[in-house]
Amino acid sequence: MGTIVNSIAIVAGAMLGILLKKGIKEQYTSTIMDGMALAVVIIGIMGAMEMNNLIVVLASIVVGSIIGEKFDLDKKLENLGINMEKRFGKGDSNFSKGFIMASLVYCIGAMAILGALESGLTGNHETLYAKSVLDGVSAVIFASTFGIGVAFSAIIVFVYQGAITLLASSVKDLLTPEVINEMSSIGGILIMAIGINILGIKKVKIANMLPAIFIPVVYYTVVALF
Repeated sequence: MGTIVNSIAIVAGAMLGILLKKGIKEQYTSTIMDGMALAVVIIGIMGAMEMNNLIVVLASIVVGSIIGEKFDLDKKLENLGINMEKRFGKGDSNFSKGFIMASLVYCIGAMAILGALESGLTGNHETLYAKSVLDGVSAVIFASTFGIGVAFSAIIVFVYQGAITLLASSVKDLLTPEVINEMSSIGGILIMAIGINILGIKKVKIANMLPAIFIPVVYYTVVALF
């Protein structure tokens, strides 16, 4: 239920953002986008400060990036965005950009992972309900700049968070406070990278780094065993 509400909130927010977009003059779009990017960077920095073990975080990013490059997740996500743009974009050149950016923002934050786990383990959806409010508001802002592609990110959120919720009972023993802190920290670093991408400072292959979020689970499990 938490994931369903979250997905609906994103779609609703995006639809409202598209309506508001018509009232925003094009000359303001660039400045609004830069402001959004800076806010995303700050959110990422706040999340990154959760780390307890810098070495684990750095090693996770290295190993996760190698895995991501091996499967080229960034290219796969980009191709998915392009294919959806061709089918649903109706000539909107920002469709793929909005879809990819919103999907990453909504999926790699701590609330997405922890909320989905809490939903699956205890049936308590409060964290995801709170995330729904935040995502719905941000979807208004994102869609007012990037368009309808933001709404389609709800599909990725539904699949991603839904899978975590369904798998929660089988991984609950692995999720110690240390693991959760490092996962949150890595997620914050990746969110910072999203802001860098939006600002156009450098093209960071964020999707290729996504496996890094789950490397702390493997590391602390191995440490516990030996």
